[in-house]
Parts: sequence; C-alpha cells; structure tokens
Amino acid sequence: MSQERKRIVITGVGVLSPVGQSATELWDSLSSGKSGSGPITYFDATDFSTRFACELKDFNAEDHIDRKSAARMDPFCQYAIAASDQALKDSGLDLSAIDPARVGVVYGSGTGGMTTHDQQMRVYLERGPRRISPFFIPMLIPDIAAGQISMRHKLMGPNYATASACATSLHAIIDAWMLLQLGMADYMVCGGSEAAITPMSVAGFNAARALSTANDIPEKASRPYDRDRDGFVMGEGAGALILETMESAKARGAHIYGEIAGVGASADAHHLTAPHPEGAGAVTAMTNALNQAGIGPEEIDYINTHGTATPLGDLAEIKAIKRVLGEHAYSVSISSTKSMTGHLLGAAGVVESINCLLAMNNGVVPPTINIDNLDPEIDVDVTPNTPKERTINYSLNNGFGFGGHNATLIFKTV
Repeated sequence: MSQERKRIVITGVGVLSPVGQSATELWDSLSSGKSGSGPITYFDATDFSTRFACELKDFNAEDHIDRKSAARMDPFCQYAIAASDQALKDSGLDLSAIDPARVGVVYGSGTGGMTTHDQQMRVYLERGPRRISPFFIPMLIPDIAAGQISMRHKLMGPNYATASACATSLHAIIDAWMLLQLGMADYMVCGGSEAAITPMSVAGFNAARALSTANDIPEKASRPYDRDRDGFVMGEGAGALILETMESAKARGAHIYGEIAGVGASADAHHLTAPHPEGAGAVTAMTNALNQAGIGPEEIDYINTHGTATPLGDLAEIKAIKRVLGEHAYSVSISSTKSMTGHLLGAAGVVESINCLLAMNNGVVPPTINIDNLDPEIDVDVTPNTPKERTINYSLNNGFGFGGHNATLIFKTV
C-alpha cells in the first residue's frame, strides 16, 4: 500500500563556519567572495607539508555551554550544540508545547572527537594507560553530538548519527526527511559537525596527498576548477536544520527557507579515496534526486558542487553533471563554496545546503573564488570569482565521501 508523500520544509538554520558564525555572517562572506583560510594556529605545523587551514575563529564554547559541560565535550560536539541551538531558536518552535517523543535528531560527524583523540593519545604515551580520561570514549564517538543535542533539549524521538565521510551531513538530512515521511517524528534536528584540524588529521590527509600544499598563498589555496588546483583546504564548523511538514509549518506561521524536493544516494563501488572517473555514482545520486522531485534536469537553476579542488574529483563531478543535465549543463549556474569555507568534511553538506537556501532566498549565486586559470577541461559556468544575480527556483547540492558515498539534495523555493 503506497503512502502519500509529505512535503518537508526547512524552518530553522544554524551554522558555524570559518567565514561566519551565523547564517547572516555566512551569507555576507559567501556572496562577497571572502576566504576563511590562513596559517594553522591550533598547533605548531612547522614540520607539516600543509601549514594552513580554515579554522573556526573566535569561537568560545562558554558563550554557548556552561564550563563544566563544555569541558566534557570535544570541539566538534561544542560546535554541534551551538549550531543546533541557533537552528531551534530560528525555527520558533516552542519545545515545551510539543511531545518530546515527536522530535528527533539525526546528526553526524565524519571523524568525531579528533581533538580528544590527539590529546588522550599524548596522555597515554607520556603518562600511561591509567591516566586516560574516563570521558575519552564519550567525547570521541561521532554519535555523541546527537545524544548531547537530545539531552540538552529533552528530545526523545529517533536519535542517531550518520557517518559517511564528507557526505555525512547530507545523509543526516536525507534520514531526517525519511523519518518525517514515515511519520516517526513531527520535527527533526539534523546536520553535522567537524573539528578535525589536529596534528593527526592533517598528517593523515597529507599522507593521502589530499590537501593543498600552497603554503605561500593560503587564502588562495582552495581553488576548485583552477588549472593549478592541488588538493582541498581543511575547514571546520557545524550546521543544523530544522525539518517539519509543510502543513505543520504553515499552521504555526513559521518562516520557510525552502522545501526538500528530492533526495538521492548511491555508491561508487570503485575506490577507497578516488571518485569514479566518470562520476557514475554521482550520476545515480543526482538522477534519483530528480526523480524524487518529479522534475526534469532543465529545471535546476543552481548547483552547489562537492568541488573540493582535487584534480580528479572536480572533473569527475562535472562529467556527472553533464551526463545528468545534458545541454542544460551549459545553462545552469555552478559554484563551489569550499573555495571560501574550505572543506568541512562531515559538516560540509549541511553548511552548503544552508548556502543553497540562502542563495535561493537572495537570488544570488555565490562565486567560486581563486580561479586564476580555469581548467581547460571545465567548459561550464562555475561562476568564477564574481557572484551572479539569478532567480533560483531549484538548487541541487552534492556531497561525496571517501569510500564512494554519494548524496544529493534538491531544494525548491516556496
């Protein structure tokens, strides 16, 4: 027996990013082409191949969380709390008037508590196993952010984490959408958080040859689609969305940022870290999302790409877009906001989803900055360096992760 599909909308957003710690600050930076990249300040990176990143500047956990609780949270969890608090406040939901069992949380992280991991590893090496903190595991595990959000707000609906590397938070949004479709909740908090600018993370990504090493020009190092791109710039931060049905949002007079019109997911089944060279999995994810939305490819106005500035990844995604959109690929506006925020790993998808919603609401396509020499194989409009005014009725957001995980969301104006 088929079930009538519900219309799911976004009524609250919260974000912490290297270029803004609110939706307003984020949009001001993205629409003006501001880079968040600079030298690493969290540790001495002198001996590292990469010595810069997009750090979350001027974040003070105690502005959001009491001191004792903050001390028992890894930064990724602190960020998650701050972003979800923003989103819930923005939504206008009165949680005291809602059955707590009808409010769920799906909130993920690609790496979890890497700062805690690095700190406790040093404790073990210098002082031995008996000096490891009893909070080590609860601070480390990626699902703890979802748990902490639920405990903070007494939310007793479905509660878990997604973990699919850099597709993590898009999968969290997809899962939240599905839970609402199934009637398992009336409201969902969803998104992702990451705080992986640590010695072990940077060294690990350097070993995988994934990071840019343009240490002399950090603010220009994140350069998707440029001929001289040499890897991504690590970023950090968090994002959160509040989802509910259109019926619910209208009944309570909520501000609606947009509707989730379609979702798609797939696997490359190809390689641990490299994308399928023809973007086969990305094609499937985008096609599924279009089918879910019930629209043709020609209706997509803007695509926020995964666009990490890796030589292989950027080309594979553009190939996939051209296969899915056909001739319309040459009319759609495309950009990678990772050129400004850096790559927020598991938090990238939700932060870029917020960008899509803000682009739709403002009628502006944010640019892909740092394109000095466009890759000759890129023959579509990637909005180089300068924002573009455009009516955006449908926007598409892609996210791909190590392991061949692919996710796509399509947003619709309301």
